[in-house]
Amino acid sequence: MGFFDKLKKITIFNTYTALTDDFYEELEDRLILSDMGTGPAATAVERLRTHCTENKIGDMEKAKEVLRGILADMLNVGDKRLILYSQPSIVLFIGVNGVGKTTTIGKIGNILKNEGKKVMFAAADTFRAAASEQLTIWAERCGVEIVKQGEGADPAAVVFDAINAANARYTDVVLVDTAGRLHNKTNLMNELNKIDRVIKRECPICSKETLLVLDATTGQNGLNQARQFKDSCGITGIVLTKLDGTAKGGIAIAIAQELGLPVKFAGVGEGIDDLRYFDADEFVKAFI
Repeated sequence: MGFFDKLKKITIFNTYTALTDDFYEELEDRLILSDMGTGPAATAVERLRTHCTENKIGDMEKAKEVLRGILADMLNVGDKRLILYSQPSIVLFIGVNGVGKTTTIGKIGNILKNEGKKVMFAAADTFRAAASEQLTIWAERCGVEIVKQGEGADPAAVVFDAINAANARYTDVVLVDTAGRLHNKTNLMNELNKIDRVIKRECPICSKETLLVLDATTGQNGLNQARQFKDSCGITGIVLTKLDGTAKGGIAIAIAQELGLPVKFAGVGEGIDDLRYFDADEFVKAFI
């Protein structure tokens, strides 16, 4: 069973026997309904139509393979790797409440530890006591260190402590949890800026990723969140959660096309192994 097999597949290729105008129109509609967006959907269908016409392709299975290649190419933006070139490297996780941010950090921490990296968590979401408690459970589960302070502490101070602890203990990667926020909450955005200043001052040569965690089931709302956070936070990539069972998988392509942001990780369930590095080829095979 493939990793993305829980994703709801667009099955239009099974309901048509020829590449007719009706087929192309319905395909575009299906892609739009998947939250791929009108522009990217129209682009993908036009590229498919042109390729099949120029190459005299009439076989539905061949056309499906062509479309998969087109969609994989549309997902090929930015650097899908997690950039970790320094010791320590910092990965900051941002996003609104309820998207699975703390759980995502635990799962990515487990991935990195299994790769042989020494990982540390920084519990910089000090607004919710439950966030620190949840991250502590994940730290114990993964066997990694965690730096935290009391509820209401300065999140930037937690990051300061984590960087110093990471330097002292030769830690490879520090994964930083932050409070759920919206782009228009000035105090929370100022908090992120303060964290960023602490990182630059305490670890000026550190590689730093800022990953936005999005819930795939929110569709176009997720795209709007990504657009707004990108403008204010300098996002380097996306973690797309809750892809299991959703018909909204096209949001991954919309994000890549409209914002130029790579999806670096994807989640399809609650289990510790249900989040992995994003693989465009594997994704489109489950999507189409």
